[in-house]
Amino acid sequence: MRREVVLTPKFKRAFRKFVRHNKKLQKQIEDTIEQMQEDIFSTTLNTHKLIGNLEGLRASICGYDCRIVFSLEHNSAIEVIILLDIGRHDEVY
Repeated sequence: MRREVVLTPKFKRAFRKFVRHNKKLQKQIEDTIEQMQEDIFSTTLNTHKLIGNLEGLRASICGYDCRIVFSLEHNSAIEVIILLDIGRHDEVY
C-alpha cells in the first residue's frame, strides 16, 4: 500500500517554532517523517494510539522529548498520514 504524508498548517507552524529552539532536531524530525512514510508502525517510532481528548489520533516519538501527533486515514489504494502537531510531550498532549 502506498503512503502519503500531509503536513497541516498547524504542524508547519509548530515545526518551525520547535526547530527554532533546537536546530539540531530538524534533521532528526525530517528523518522520522521519512521513516513514517516507509513504515508507520516501525518499532523505532513507538507509534501508539492516544486516549482522552486526543482519542482517535496517534503519536510517534522523534527524539527524547519530541512527539508527532497524527491521524491515519485509509483510502482504497493509499494510506494518508496527516501530521497535526509536533512538540514536547506536555505541549502536544
